[in-house]
Amino acid sequence: MEAEEKQFEEADVIIVGCGVAGLYCALNLPLGKKIAIITKASAQECDSYLAQGGICMLRDEADYDTYYQDTMRAGHFENNPESVDIMIRSSRDVIRDLLCYGVRFARAADGSLQFTREGAHSRERILFHDDITGKEITSRLLSTVRKLPNVTLYEHVTMLDILKGNGASGSRCTGVVVSCGKRSPLARYRCASTLDGKAIVRMKAPHVVWACGGIGGLYEHSTNYPHLTGDALGIALRHNIPLQDPDYIQIHPTTLYTGRTGERSFLISESVRGEGGILLGKDKQRFTDELQPRDVVAAAIHARMQKDGMPHVWLSMERIPQQVILTHFRHIYEKCLEEGWDCTKEPIPVVPAQHYFMGGVAVDSWSRTSLAGLYAAGETSCNGVHGKNRLASNSLLESLVFAKRAAQDIIAEGCVPDVTEEPFNAQSYIDTEKLAAQYREAALAEIQRMRLYHEQHIA
Repeated sequence: MEAEEKQFEEADVIIVGCGVAGLYCALNLPLGKKIAIITKASAQECDSYLAQGGICMLRDEADYDTYYQDTMRAGHFENNPESVDIMIRSSRDVIRDLLCYGVRFARAADGSLQFTREGAHSRERILFHDDITGKEITSRLLSTVRKLPNVTLYEHVTMLDILKGNGASGSRCTGVVVSCGKRSPLARYRCASTLDGKAIVRMKAPHVVWACGGIGGLYEHSTNYPHLTGDALGIALRHNIPLQDPDYIQIHPTTLYTGRTGERSFLISESVRGEGGILLGKDKQRFTDELQPRDVVAAAIHARMQKDGMPHVWLSMERIPQQVILTHFRHIYEKCLEEGWDCTKEPIPVVPAQHYFMGGVAVDSWSRTSLAGLYAAGETSCNGVHGKNRLASNSLLESLVFAKRAAQDIIAEGCVPDVTEEPFNAQSYIDTEKLAAQYREAALAEIQRMRLYHEQHIA
């Protein structure tokens, strides 16, 4: 049947998002499955590219207990113990995979992997590539995915909703509804034209994986890309798919202060403090232990800013050898120079900003949501690994581990039961901007509701 006749795109698996979770999920699926990956912006505009510090790895069996306790302590012991165990136990296999994909982690003089330490870690267990570890990992995965004959990547495509069907075993996700520009290859399947000239398209698949990032675009000051607006959260609420801890939002203690608003905040990696960076007040005196969990350090910075009547504090790298700054933190050094600061000679102004979303769409240990056929991985999901506050450099690892488990579960499911699809009305998606605003408002309202609930519950 011709594409113009059937009016929808078909695949075996649709992955929404092309950060490390989406890409690694695709790489762990069989070549015999037709995979469609959609992303809201360009493939490079995902937060995985922005991760600076590194990725954790279990050093050896003797490291297990301390790694586990570090993760639990940072999360205020609200973590899911099973998820934490799975992540830690899976870390060495994930790192082996990344090395096979060509990821160039830093090496010691003897050629062995080099490790660094970050806040709230009791020892060095973080692998890195300069201060652009996320870019190194994500670009290698993306390059590998682009070579797969069974994967098609569609950029500048926005998910508007999911498709559902009903069968003997209950309700099931059967695909997604998206909008795209008229020049997109998907536009040939358009159901109707939106008010802004975009096409509305159905994409059908028995398995859908949400790997579409966090909620930074909902905030005025965030290290995230502005197009990451929690779209999956609003869609989940619309279909009564449970969320977990949507008010657990991490503020990163140190982003470069510029005094400008309306732009993405530039992250000053946790590794800077792990390598010896210290925080100073207006009087240029140290005021806190920089290696505490992020929420504790961020609170200390806010308190100091209020005391000093300043919009920032200072971060000094005076204890870090200049050569380390120019190699390990080369991109941070260059960005600071662009803003008029030489971090090898003077402290730089830093301020906390929204950074990471510990909550998300509730999933089990195989990344399954409450709706059959629908998975969530990465920052979109919440499997309980991070608890109330994420341990530094666990994000890339957690995304990769549970994206792979989603792929494994998709493979294990085998034959998918027949379902009768629910009626589809393209007209209900005509005003896509209004629909997106409604989803954002729903997500924010749920975040606020849960914040108030937790405050009352604790009180």
